Amino acid sequence: MRKYIVAGNWKMNGKQEQTQILASEVVNMYKDEVNNGVTAVMIPPFIGIGEVQRLAKGSPLKVGAQNCHQEESGAYTGEISAAILASFGLDYVIIGHSERREYFDEQNALLAQKVDQVHRHHMTPIYCVGETLEEREENRHFEVIEQQISEGLFHLSTDNIQRTVIAYEPVWAIGTGKTASAGQAQEIHAFIRDLLTKRYSEAMAQEISILYGGSVKPNNAAELFSMPDIDGGLIGGASLQSRDFIDICKAVK
Repeated sequence: MRKYIVAGNWKMNGKQEQTQILASEVVNMYKDEVNNGVTAVMIPPFIGIGEVQRLAKGSPLKVGAQNCHQEESGAYTGEISAAILASFGLDYVIIGHSERREYFDEQNALLAQKVDQVHRHHMTPIYCVGETLEEREENRHFEVIEQQISEGLFHLSTDNIQRTVIAYEPVWAIGTGKTASAGQAQEIHAFIRDLLTKRYSEAMAQEISILYGGSVKPNNAAELFSMPDIDGGLIGGASLQSRDFIDICKAVK
């Protein structure tokens, strides 16, 4: 049975005091209001991980990281390894976010190495896929997503693919003024699950959580999460407001 997950990606936001306030509010509000079994994850910048871990200790909330390096260790100034992240007791690591693909030119082969590092240290990768506006308008979205999935994940064993979360980010619907409908999101989620079925098995595909990462807000979360193949969300801006994040968590049925 697959998990329902709401993961808040804080991106490059959260000074020290803001981190303390936001994490404390999320922990307390989750405890008081959320009882639907959803797995909630806070994913702050690297420097805030220790403080968020401290504040979340003893609560059901999980803590993750926004990225990791593909090597185990070494002379890579400014980078963070999966081994270091695991030493903090983290549960999740985002791999291949659309911003990493665009601004840092991260390609599928590199991301496959990062996925392996996360699994090597017994954490769960949240592997992101999605097409740009140009790719969508050229009707290449299925081709692009299939390539991202096959090159980034299909080398994994059945054990490791089962411990992987996939997040679909329609890059074309983020900051463009265009909107992805729940039906469009479901279409891609179903396509991804079909790819997993063909590569592994239908039973295995049904075990894997696929999240939606296209500007999820409290006012659209319930409709999105009602789709049969959408298992929660990878939340950006709304995760920086504790009320919004908790309301999104409560939208999971």
